[in-house]
Amino acid sequence: MEKTIPLFLITLLATPLLRAEQAEWAQVPEILARIQAPVFPARDFVITNYGATAGGKTDCTVAIGRAIDACAGSGGGSVVVPPGEFLTGAIHLKSGVNLHLDAGSTLKFRTDPRAYLPAVFSRFESVECYNYSPFIYAFGQNNVAVTGEGTLDGQATGENWLSWKGGKGADANTQKAANERLKKMARDGVPVEQRRFGEGDYLRPNFIQFNRCRNVLVEGVYLLRSPMWEINPVLCTNVIVRGVNIVSHGANNDGCDPESCRDVLIEKCLFDTGDDCIAIKSGRNDDGRRVGVPSVNLVIRDCTMRDGHAGTAIGSEISGSCSNVFVENCEMSSPRLNCALRLKSNAVRGGVIQNIFMRNVNVGRVADSVLQIDFLYEEGTNGIYRPVARNVEMENIAVDHTPRVLNVRGFPGAEISNVRIYNSTFKQVAKPDVVQDADVKLVNCSLEPAK
Repeated sequence: MEKTIPLFLITLLATPLLRAEQAEWAQVPEILARIQAPVFPARDFVITNYGATAGGKTDCTVAIGRAIDACAGSGGGSVVVPPGEFLTGAIHLKSGVNLHLDAGSTLKFRTDPRAYLPAVFSRFESVECYNYSPFIYAFGQNNVAVTGEGTLDGQATGENWLSWKGGKGADANTQKAANERLKKMARDGVPVEQRRFGEGDYLRPNFIQFNRCRNVLVEGVYLLRSPMWEINPVLCTNVIVRGVNIVSHGANNDGCDPESCRDVLIEKCLFDTGDDCIAIKSGRNDDGRRVGVPSVNLVIRDCTMRDGHAGTAIGSEISGSCSNVFVENCEMSSPRLNCALRLKSNAVRGGVIQNIFMRNVNVGRVADSVLQIDFLYEEGTNGIYRPVARNVEMENIAVDHTPRVLNVRGFPGAEISNVRIYNSTFKQVAKPDVVQDADVKLVNCSLEPAK
């Protein structure tokens, strides 16, 4: 049953000095000690030496591929994009290759979908299939990176990739039919090898995807105008996303989606996105349970979140579960940022979300609430898989303007337990909190109603 919490100053007894949350944070140094950036030999392979032409009009895909082959064949190094604009299709990285964009350089990605064929083994909205290649892609590689001070421009607009999402009532030339077909294939257990999509199916590719890779680095680049999810490591171990600026407001333009990954560091990034700034995932529905790999040990720190559905989200494609997420020292603020922390699942997705910790976060403004837990997302209760959220703790969260603190919606068959917010301040609160079928408490927090 739903209850609303009135707006008043909340002062509860302090818990003992050493809480489980503080002990859990002691794991972070151990996690960070395992996360090491890949090291590349000091060899440069400049794409203009392999036939690439600046100006943004000539397709440089083949030339960039030659530079990557030469780099990998020589034992690794950096494939360098010098200053200027270079037009390209799909870029496939190999072990030992750092795609490095010099300051003043731009890689502009073609808007012709045929530039991303043949199809590769990928995921669409967390379901495995063969589909258009992500713009930058690596499969089963070790020591791979995208670095530098240059720009990655996906050139996605409502005239090309973004139209494939389809607005209300739009069926022609949209992803709807193929997406439903893919989800049915997953439900029916169709082997991934037979899940083939491409021209005429309108399933948008992600921008950057490292799939089943080890030792991954994305650092420094400026990324804009993505067709869909922007940085998507899948089934990867030892991942660093550092100092990246992402400004991309299209549909489903999540900033960074670590999916079924282990030991991930996301730090010093700017996210200004059309969907969740960071969305941690682990596979969707039956397909996520089939693969069965959780996201574990993720550290998010010193990031800035502007527009987006959530500063940090976990789900909704979380069927493989998620644990040990640590978020600290971030700045979040936008009238178009719905919430600071968001957990989302349902009785079709299921999954266990546990040991989620956020501390020392300053929030200027959010549009809905500080914490959202939505287990009635999309299909809601229409399934047999029990979603779980437990051991979720937030501390020292300072919020200047929020309509409400909590928007937590569970149901009797789900579990939302031991959710706590400590030592935090919430100002300009205008609405009662919503807590439905959940164990949530605020401890030593102050709420100032809107005047």
